Amino acid sequence: MLYRFADFTFDTDRRELRRGPQLVAMAPKVFDLLEHLIKNRNRVVSKDDLIATIWDGRIVSETALSTRINAVRCAIDDTGEDQRLIRTLPRKGVRFVGVVHEEQERETPVVAGAIEQPRPALPLPDRPSIAVLPFTNLSGDPDYFADGMVEEIITALSRLRWLFVIAHNSSFTYKGRPVDVRQVGRELGVRYVLEGSVRKAANRVRIIGQLIDASTGAHIWADRFDGAMEDVFELQDQVTVSVVGAIAPKMEQAEIERARRKPTENLDAYDYYLQGKASVHQATKQAYEDALRLFYKSVELDRDFASAYGMAAWCYAWRMMNVWMAGRAKEIAETARLARQAVELGRDDALALTMGGFALALAMGEVEDGTAFIDQALILNPNLAAGWLLSGWVNAWLGKPEVQIERATRAIRLSPLDPLMALAYGQIGTGHFLAGRYDEASSWAEKGLRQANWVGNVRLAAASHALAGRLDQAQKAAAPLRQIDPKFRVSDFRRMFPFRRPEDLARWEEGLRKAGLPE
Repeated sequence: MLYRFADFTFDTDRRELRRGPQLVAMAPKVFDLLEHLIKNRNRVVSKDDLIATIWDGRIVSETALSTRINAVRCAIDDTGEDQRLIRTLPRKGVRFVGVVHEEQERETPVVAGAIEQPRPALPLPDRPSIAVLPFTNLSGDPDYFADGMVEEIITALSRLRWLFVIAHNSSFTYKGRPVDVRQVGRELGVRYVLEGSVRKAANRVRIIGQLIDASTGAHIWADRFDGAMEDVFELQDQVTVSVVGAIAPKMEQAEIERARRKPTENLDAYDYYLQGKASVHQATKQAYEDALRLFYKSVELDRDFASAYGMAAWCYAWRMMNVWMAGRAKEIAETARLARQAVELGRDDALALTMGGFALALAMGEVEDGTAFIDQALILNPNLAAGWLLSGWVNAWLGKPEVQIERATRAIRLSPLDPLMALAYGQIGTGHFLAGRYDEASSWAEKGLRQANWVGNVRLAAASHALAGRLDQAQKAAAPLRQIDPKFRVSDFRRMFPFRRPEDLARWEEGLRKAGLPE
């Protein structure tokens, strides 16, 4: 049975709750509790009724019951103050009061070559919103130049605080696919879509762009930009300013000027930088080695290229978190050097501040300073999904799990189709883990592992299952960790992450120890 309420779809057959296209993680008891409340929404459900149905009559404390009800509220974006969907009646019980539409789920026959079904629509933000789709590469050479062009336009548009911009990683999930811009608008929750093409010939480049109202499919603006390769940044500026002008003609000129920033004047350095970012998006060990080599070439050509330093520092940080380091002491020292260059040179560069700040926090334990750099980055560019994601991590180390969950959730909204979504899911799960909500933590970890086999989610699944008392599942979850890093010991964890609260570190170590990992 499907139950639809607010912007949620509750599927009791598949045991899934979705908000738009996003799957909402729920612990089994929390799911059962929500199902019982919805099915009995015509009456007040008492505490005794809940205990008899959900817990089979076992003794359950008031605190445990309240915790589960709060978990249901959290999953459906309700609060004890608002009570717009679940209402508490003192001394009587609770009742689901939201408007519910029931549907019998019909099986859809599988047809060979069937077109992928569109994802559910996301609500529009409360400000102008845009997604920039990958530009078609008409040159026949590698795509990194065209992709880099689009990424720079996204970055420039993102600096405009009044504009909601979908992150690169989500918009690029449409690369190489025939798309209906109206469907894109619904799936990403945006009003406008920018698409176009790039053609290079000899030393010339042509960019064609068109802005479309995603709600109607109507063309708002289209233009062609021609120039020499050495003027490529000016062409990016022209496209950006024209799009901004089409969306909000009355925008102050100062905001347009803020969008017109060049990462470097050296085109060869920029070319290596784009190739490096293309490698990073592949997210494999070899790809990160290739990316490091390319970022080093970039800074050799432009010693002031802050973003290239920041991305190189991020590569080392990612190697640390995935246990790919060749020599820990040497790599930590190099991570710190690159990160300091990034934050010193990139005081108005959101990406450099984000990557540099995160690397300093992780490698050097300078969590407070790293957090301050990332916060500054988000002031410069509030649409930077990576900034919100990494902000979640550093807040976890500071002992702020609820902030971590909020930041990771915001990153997901800015990049809802991100190929690196496993990291965001792991962040939300870690927040629940640090708050002692182990069922929710393991659920998010497993959701992340279905996206990608990231070692952070392996550790989270093992530790959260263990602390929830599911030792068999914990040991099964920990098995891949022994293959990824056979030398890993529980005692290694304290030097991997700079947790400020001893109880947070102790919680992790206890969970990993109970999961059967060696001391």
